[in-house]
Amino acid sequence: MRTASQLNNGETSEIVGVDLNHPSAKRLIELGFTPGQNIELIGKSIFNDPVAFSIRGTVVAVRKSEASCIKVR
Repeated sequence: MRTASQLNNGETSEIVGVDLNHPSAKRLIELGFTPGQNIELIGKSIFNDPVAFSIRGTVVAVRKSEASCIKVR
């Protein structure tokens, strides 16, 4: 299964779950990264960390390690 950190610029995908064992899982869920939501990778910084996603009509930047706990299809 792919993770949000593996998306390419401009690619849209549906969230299927969040790894609840990750320390930032609760924060990500509160930001709207919940199963069934579509996300689009808007951009990556020079060193690919952080990454910016469009979700629920807003842009949210998260660390690559946090994006790796978001499972997508």
